[in-house]
Amino acid sequence: MGFKDLFNDFLNRKPTDGEVVPVDDGPESDRFVEQDQEIFGRIENRRKYQEGFYRFLKHPVRVMMEEPYTVLFISVPLALLLFIGGFVSTVSSYGIGALFTTTMIDDFFVFALLIAIVPLALLDFKEAWRISSVEASLPNFFRDVAGMNDSGMTLPHAIHIVSEGEYGALTPHIRKLDTEMSWGVPFVEAIKRFGKTVKTPLAERSVDLIAHASSAGGDVSEVLRAAAHDAYEFFNLQSERKNGMMIYMIIILMSFFVFLFVIGVLSGTFLTTMAEAGEAVAASGSSSAQSFMGNVDLFLYNRIFSHSALIQGLFSGLAAGIMGEGRVVAGLKYSAIMVFIAWVAFRFII
Repeated sequence: MGFKDLFNDFLNRKPTDGEVVPVDDGPESDRFVEQDQEIFGRIENRRKYQEGFYRFLKHPVRVMMEEPYTVLFISVPLALLLFIGGFVSTVSSYGIGALFTTTMIDDFFVFALLIAIVPLALLDFKEAWRISSVEASLPNFFRDVAGMNDSGMTLPHAIHIVSEGEYGALTPHIRKLDTEMSWGVPFVEAIKRFGKTVKTPLAERSVDLIAHASSAGGDVSEVLRAAAHDAYEFFNLQSERKNGMMIYMIIILMSFFVFLFVIGVLSGTFLTTMAEAGEAVAASGSSSAQSFMGNVDLFLYNRIFSHSALIQGLFSGLAAGIMGEGRVVAGLKYSAIMVFIAWVAFRFII
């Protein structure tokens, strides 16, 4: 039961035996009740727009920067609208046969796919860069605060001195921590808020370690130094993993370009020659030779190769993201680049 429900229950409850019933002031009492209800309504409305879908409607850009997945609420409907509109326009203008004799519907699909994944790929790349910058600066921040605290400075003074330095994407969060501690917020509570605003796995892990150790009465400098060492080792393991998997990412990307090269050679030499030979045989009217050579539909083969290249580009990019960064979404940037390259290659080169 919320505060509003308790307040309404207090106003509407019946008096018990022996209880003095307050005198109803008439219009004055009704006015106070209306004011209270208006205040509660504003509080509830403000709370509603601070979380969930209502917050996205009020601050779409801010929410998309903080949570890249929310951009799908905009990009996916736009992509579907483009594809459905292109499909309807193609069929209404050129008939259902245009789906099989032209590549217009393929072009609409490619651009719809790019509209759906490119915004998420860009925002995820920006968020990954922010997380990497923050996690690279965390060990230095904890180590600097511990060193100044060992030199005799108080913890608020040490954090104030450190906040004047440059720690990349972590700098505004450190300055906010300094402001809160200057207002008298206890260190444990301030460092917990620091972890919530930074919102990276390593920061949350380090802050949890510092908060529990400080609450248990440990030496803050030693706790900060231990957290700095843990963050440094964790960041190094991530960097070593990424560097170790880099060769496999390169192999995946190179295999895609080799596939395009082989298809280009096959289409430009063998299939073109076979199609020209089939046309020459058909023009000569030799039934035996025509049955042997057959009829090579170059457009059909190129379209099948185009679809296979688009599929390989999309899923090769996702595989590269998993191997390189351990996340499928991280591969969307590679997928978008390879899908666009495949589309350009088959529309203007092959």
